[in-house]
Amino acid sequence: MSLTLDAALAGMPLIAILRGVKPDEVEAVAEAIVAAGIRIIEVPLNSPEPFDSIGRIARSLEGRALVGAGTVLNPADVGRVAAAGGTVIVSPNTNVEVIRASKASGLLSLPGFFTPSEAFAALEAGADALKLFPAEMASPAAVKGLRAVLPRGTKLLVVGGVSPQTIPPFLAAGVDGFGVGSDLYAVGRSAEEVGRRAEALAASVRAARG
Repeated sequence: MSLTLDAALAGMPLIAILRGVKPDEVEAVAEAIVAAGIRIIEVPLNSPEPFDSIGRIARSLEGRALVGAGTVLNPADVGRVAAAGGTVIVSPNTNVEVIRASKASGLLSLPGFFTPSEAFAALEAGADALKLFPAEMASPAAVKGLRAVLPRGTKLLVVGGVSPQTIPPFLAAGVDGFGVGSDLYAVGRSAEEVGRRAEALAASVRAARG
């Protein structure tokens, strides 16, 4: 049975964002992340040779993690992600054409939004989860307000400024998951260091969940 978004988030509600990762290091970094229990990994398309990196970890982590692309800004790139073996499309914005192209290709769609209007437009287009971005400009109180109007069962993720310190209050507000970038991976950081950071983030989640 293939890994689902619900199962991946239930196990550990973190998405690893590997902005700037290179193909020759991506497999070691991804293995360190999966070892910490994180089972969703995105390679932003403004990274070096992103489709090569996506293909490498899609093959090496098959059945163990959901792998896809971040910073997907146009429908044409959706097809390139699918061809590389990716199954997740993450965007910083609410582009309904990207969402529709993702669903037409059988991929998971996790678009970014910041307003209720964008959230509902994304859901209407078929989004599988909503990514509140940038979370530095929002708050747990804002999440509670969104939860009051979003359809029951909507998967809500936050991205931007996520750290072991910010995770607990957002979890308490009803967030389903977090995209973690620079607090986890940065250019030049070793796989071992990424693994230690992944463990710290996972520990924060487990503590907040009680």
